[in-house]
Amino acid sequence: MRIAMLAPIAWRTPPLHYGPWESVVSLLTEGLVAKGVDVTLFATANSRTKGTLHAVCQSGYEENSKIEPKVWECLHISELFERADEYDLIHNHFDFSPLAYSGLVTTPVLTTIHGFSSPRILPVYEKYNGRAFYVAISEADRSAKLNYVAMIHHGIDLNNFTFEPNAAEYLLFFGRIHPDKGAKEAIAIARAAGRKLIMAGIIQDKSYYDFEVEPHLGKDVEYVGSVGPKQRDALLGKAYALLHPISFNEPFGLSVVEAMSCGTPVIAFNLGSMPELIRPGLNGFLVTNVEEAAAAVNEIPRIDRAACRKFVEEHFSTERMVDDYLKVYEQIITQTKREDHRPWGYYTVLADEADHKVKRIHVYAGKRLSLQKHQRRAEHWIMLYGEGIVTLDGRQIRLKKSESIDIPQGAVHRMENQSNQDMAFVEVQLGDYFGEDDIVRLEDDFGRT
Repeated sequence: MRIAMLAPIAWRTPPLHYGPWESVVSLLTEGLVAKGVDVTLFATANSRTKGTLHAVCQSGYEENSKIEPKVWECLHISELFERADEYDLIHNHFDFSPLAYSGLVTTPVLTTIHGFSSPRILPVYEKYNGRAFYVAISEADRSAKLNYVAMIHHGIDLNNFTFEPNAAEYLLFFGRIHPDKGAKEAIAIARAAGRKLIMAGIIQDKSYYDFEVEPHLGKDVEYVGSVGPKQRDALLGKAYALLHPISFNEPFGLSVVEAMSCGTPVIAFNLGSMPELIRPGLNGFLVTNVEEAAAAVNEIPRIDRAACRKFVEEHFSTERMVDDYLKVYEQIITQTKREDHRPWGYYTVLADEADHKVKRIHVYAGKRLSLQKHQRRAEHWIMLYGEGIVTLDGRQIRLKKSESIDIPQGAVHRMENQSNQDMAFVEVQLGDYFGEDDIVRLEDDFGRT
């Protein structure tokens, strides 16, 4: 199974600070690679992965103002789709734009919809509904107008979050400084509860920060900026509770799950996916306004911090997320099974005439075709790039770029790629029949004899 993973390029994958989509893409990619899946991550050049990294954009455009987002988004997306034949499946995490390319390729496209930024983007999803495959990240974020192959909650790497049984006294706001996330309401809740508030996250709306946050900073309200993994772990773990007073139907809520993984309960406004993440009285409380949230702060001692951690372990691990996506990959690849894609690589038919057929055959690194013969055709092979080992009636012949070899009718033959790079050759078939059922397999690495 060869997967092309299309990440956003706003930030590095994985992000150094903020970047929720990039974070999920990284966890999924590394989890798949750990299970032996061949994954190529299409991301920024400064990204990190144990899979294969392919990049055209040097760094995230949110990190480098010299990068024009639309230009590099187009180059990034088109780079993958121009190589689509190399993969069994494209997993798109880049929102709706890549769908415009999906009808131009035969490789199936799976899109994880990380939320709808506006109802105005729905027409794109609707156009490709039924042709592309969609995954929702929560039940709350499903659109009634779309068909979904699955709903898969995000997972997190529990190794990055330390369980802390003993909390400090401060409340924590952890998220974008933006009206959607409720920074203003978090300040009001903390003051009504009589507790210090620490705020962390990128300033996404500068005007909102200037008028609703900065004037309140002082002894009881502290803004610590956008924090990296180590500081995030410490802040989440020691918090008395995480305040999540959102004002929109949030598709998921990574910070909610991350806080609970450290043992920290969450007090959230009851919108979007929050009922899917929070069990009132077990790992937090669902409220509807500032007053209810302030009252819930007094109920936090009822929460067992170990139960918060256990809930995440049971429902939101990376392993569970990876397994869920693997099932979807297998379902889609089986459903869209293509004759031109094989376990060893793939081919493209360049000509199919009554007296000849021409294929361009791409062989993956370390793979080989079956040992076979044909009753009704002869073949002529021309190496395009890479290096192949040809078995011909018991002899082995090394074939390099631009070299060619004749395969007589009835001869036992095989092409093998022993290198760690993909290779390709052109196969010209001559005879009176060119159907795939003229292949007599004598040995095969994939059980097809």
